[in-house]
Amino acid sequence: DAEKKAVLDVLESRQWGTLGPQTQGFEKDFAAYLGVGRVQTVSSGTVSLEIILRALGIGPGDEVIIPPYTFIATATAVLMVGATPVFADIDPLSNNMDSRKAEGVITSRTRAIIPVHIAGVPADMDAFTALAEKYKLALIEDAAQAHGSEWKGRKVGSLGTAGSFSFQLSKNMSAGEGGAIVTNDDELADKVWSIHHVGRKKDGLWYEHYNLSSNLRMTDWQAAILRAQLGRLDSQINTREKNVSLLNGFLGKIEGIEPFARDPRATRITHHLYMFRYNADYFGGVPKNRFVEALTAEGIPAHSGYTPIQQQPVFRSDEVLRITSGIDYESVDLPAADKACEQTVWITQNALLGSEKDMDDIKSSIVKIQENSGELA
Repeated sequence: DAEKKAVLDVLESRQWGTLGPQTQGFEKDFAAYLGVGRVQTVSSGTVSLEIILRALGIGPGDEVIIPPYTFIATATAVLMVGATPVFADIDPLSNNMDSRKAEGVITSRTRAIIPVHIAGVPADMDAFTALAEKYKLALIEDAAQAHGSEWKGRKVGSLGTAGSFSFQLSKNMSAGEGGAIVTNDDELADKVWSIHHVGRKKDGLWYEHYNLSSNLRMTDWQAAILRAQLGRLDSQINTREKNVSLLNGFLGKIEGIEPFARDPRATRITHHLYMFRYNADYFGGVPKNRFVEALTAEGIPAHSGYTPIQQQPVFRSDEVLRITSGIDYESVDLPAADKACEQTVWITQNALLGSEKDMDDIKSSIVKIQENSGELA
């Protein structure tokens, strides 16, 4: 109902886009929520990463370190500005990038590092902040899945040089599409504003364009929806936190199912996904994809998750090979990420807004599949 009213209000206002009042209002609201100086809404989370990289002057000849267990946009954003993505393997305890692996791939060409807060679980920002300071790198947080998550009491996205958020359909805050860039650096924020607004400057004339750019703006329709959702985000996070605690207790008792342990420094997790490890040996050898199909048949919104990113066909395309000087990504050794792709199962965030009985139903469905695994193998 809140979203419906917000959309109708925009309809009646006749101010639908181009830096409208709802867009500006959401930027102020989201900045206050995150505790940052500047928020810039944009057309997507994917574009938000590209804009940050461009605003930092990162381009051909530069390298950017990213994790391999992530949505493809983390990598393609780097490629879209002409830079080379360099994968650093993950920490199997969290499925987030391992800072020690990241340090091992830093070269003289490295300009930035992008830790991803996968599933809403904060990456080790103590380690990545120290790494960025040691090597004088830009620290860009990919918080696409982490609206409201906190590291040691501070909202993720606010801890690095800049942060990137997504409001795509599946996200905990969604306007169908949309994104946001957050930073405490006014100079960077002004450059971001220009890049997202066809190269204009805030203090320039309407038809003066200073940066090669495009129209990457959010509409007031989207911003109004997001303002409505921001008001209930904390309540929903509390519900997800409670239900994840229940699931950890329930599923931790099932052989072959291993919930992820929580780093106590992650003081709040928004839980875009509930992740657990699946061991087929305890389910009669049933492959993970068949296990997920069976869970889905029981009415549980489950997903097999990512496949190894370095095997994506885009990395073999002529365009990417030109950008990366022919890097053979398929040969990159990423054992922890490959294992995560093999074992990790997702339950999507909407299920985590249910009741205690709903959480018990998830457990019961897994037990049922285990007891009848002989029929699935």
